[in-house]
Amino acid sequence: MFEIKRYNQTYKDEWNEFVKQSKNGTFLFDRDYMDYHQDRFLDCSLMFFKDSKLYALLPANIKESTLYSHQGLTYGGLITGTNATSADIIVLFEELNAYLKGKGISRVVYKAIPWIYAKLPSEEDLYAIFRTCEARLSVREISSTISLKEPLKWSRDRKYGINRCKNNNVTVEKSDDYAAFWKVLEDNLLSTHGVKPVHSLEEILLLKSRFPENIQLYVARKGGIVLGGTLLYINRQVVHSQYISASKEGKALRVIDAIYNVILNEDYRNYPYFDFGKSTEDGGKYLNESLIYQKEGFGGRGVCYDTYEWTL
Repeated sequence: MFEIKRYNQTYKDEWNEFVKQSKNGTFLFDRDYMDYHQDRFLDCSLMFFKDSKLYALLPANIKESTLYSHQGLTYGGLITGTNATSADIIVLFEELNAYLKGKGISRVVYKAIPWIYAKLPSEEDLYAIFRTCEARLSVREISSTISLKEPLKWSRDRKYGINRCKNNNVTVEKSDDYAAFWKVLEDNLLSTHGVKPVHSLEEILLLKSRFPENIQLYVARKGGIVLGGTLLYINRQVVHSQYISASKEGKALRVIDAIYNVILNEDYRNYPYFDFGKSTEDGGKYLNESLIYQKEGFGGRGVCYDTYEWTL
């Protein structure tokens, strides 16, 4: 029923156009985003054609004998158009499994696209992998999301932070000072967790140049000094906070509260959802309670980021 083709550069325009027209694609699936770190992953993205027309996409990479969808992305499930049906998607996964077995693949790790990113219901894949693949849930992480059409009241702590910033002459602005924010981010991650950001400054500047409207930075300043900020990924359904960080002084002044006051109550209040991102570690087994407490104080409530596995 389906013709399955492995992606290569000759399909770039067709791939990107399908993502734009799909019911659940985001700019993370654009090849100009996916391919910025192509040296780290062996790409094995797949394209599914029905009656010679492109029907679905699967961003993926291979490591050893496992297909991942996709290790370099926050999520990476099946991208479909409005004509996708449950019966067709069942067949698609049956034929995908046969195709992968023929290529020597013995396991699939599948990171589903969270439902908030879809402009239309798009969970035919979740039913199909349950029915056809006997997939098991292997990772469940929780993110905090605000429905901006029905926002909840902020906690007293968050309101206190906004007033504290006003009283200390802290200003919030959209900014292109990525270097200053990255210094705050790197210092904070190193001192708190002993790690570096997933993206280097050079990588995020490259992505910003490719997606100038989709990637935005907000910072808080006092006396011209950047005390904290957040890097936003702007999708058609969701404004997502990719990075949040503040310096020691910024934390004392509660600058993150002031930043999100501008983002949530002014600049992006007309979007369907705002997603703060995950507050879990170790595959969802550890919940960072202080981190999620802050996000829930803004009115964020739980959306799960799920990963499934099955063997072939």
